[in-house]
Amino acid sequence: MGVHTTAEERATDAGTAPGAGWSAGAQPLTGRLNRLAGRIRRFDRRHPLTWDIHVTAFFVVAALIDASGGWRSTALTPDAPTWLVVVTSLGFCVPLLWRRSHPVTVMLVMLPFALVNTWSGAHLQAYFVPTVVLYNIALRLPLRTLTGCVAVGLAPFALALTRYTADSWNYYIVPGANILVMGALLGLAVRSRQEYTASLVERARRLEVERDQQAQLAAAAERARIAREMHDIIGHNLSVITGLADGGSYAAKKNPQRASEALEAIGTTSRQALAELRRLLDVLRETPIAELAPQPALADLDHLIDGVRAAGLPVHMTVLGPADCLPAGQQLTVYRVVQEALTNTLKHAGRKDGKPPGTDVNVSYAPDGVTVTITDSGPTADQHRGKPARGTGRGITGMRERAALYDGTLEAGPLPHPEHGWRVRLHLPSIQKDTADQ
Repeated sequence: MGVHTTAEERATDAGTAPGAGWSAGAQPLTGRLNRLAGRIRRFDRRHPLTWDIHVTAFFVVAALIDASGGWRSTALTPDAPTWLVVVTSLGFCVPLLWRRSHPVTVMLVMLPFALVNTWSGAHLQAYFVPTVVLYNIALRLPLRTLTGCVAVGLAPFALALTRYTADSWNYYIVPGANILVMGALLGLAVRSRQEYTASLVERARRLEVERDQQAQLAAAAERARIAREMHDIIGHNLSVITGLADGGSYAAKKNPQRASEALEAIGTTSRQALAELRRLLDVLRETPIAELAPQPALADLDHLIDGVRAAGLPVHMTVLGPADCLPAGQQLTVYRVVQEALTNTLKHAGRKDGKPPGTDVNVSYAPDGVTVTITDSGPTADQHRGKPARGTGRGITGMRERAALYDGTLEAGPLPHPEHGWRVRLHLPSIQKDTADQ
């Protein structure tokens, strides 16, 4: 015997079948019946042959009891041979053992016995057994197959219409035909319920998968954001510290006072870097313990540039237009882009005549948005000096990602020949401040 598992049965095992959720609040009797039905279905799936034998045996015993003499009380021809009645009863009941593995074959096997039952006029109660087979066909097979099997089941009634008078139709033909059709309709109703339940289970599974995917995407986006912040914080501050250390080492031989100032600046920059890094890492804690502090904004640009100047890089900044209308998110983007561009200049730009290149920072505010240009005049052939070329690491990528958050554009590359240097240009279109803050 093959094991046929339906969607509703699978849902029952998973605890999502109809009734699994509402049984707790249902009436006690309803809950008991629901649990009993679940046990029966589980036993049926685990021991299909045992279940089929018991069902078949029940109908065989019931049919033989009817064949022992009870059939005569409803028969049109009470003098039919007993052996014919017994054989016909067994012909209806014994094939039930294969009703699930070969339902169409069972229906065809029962057809001759149904025709004999109608022709003999015995009108056995076992004649209603094909309804069980039709129920199984409606539950598992295509609708076209069910239609053909219903036609096979109704064929004996067509024979009865020609053999018996119209007075007996309402008593012998109409009830039997109705029961046969109702069995098929009941199977369709149960099948529809199972398919609907399966669709709900599948939808819940898809929603769970989508929820997990959304969580993974959100986690990936957050990791990328944290990576950008850590790159900007650590990369910039380490570059400033390196510049201060180089300058302090050079000044220590000729001007100890300048060396001492460089060491103090290194300590201040290091503490600032640690504070920013600690604040960023505390975001990853379940319960943040760090004090809340605002993100860098345009007002912090002067402090940023002072630190870069202290590291030995000449920077000239020009600001055109008011910055009051720029949302906080765009201010952070402008700050980080300027920070990264100056960091790259500290790390990669060469020196002209032994001096670091001059750097211009131009910030222009206009009704259509903000434009930031950072230009240095140092050589760009970094690969010839044993340094990695600018634009090959995370810095340029991070700046482009920040610009893309506000539909902005970022251009980075060497100045056109014959000029020497590197230029970074950021443009962020204007947006409503309340929308950006959201």
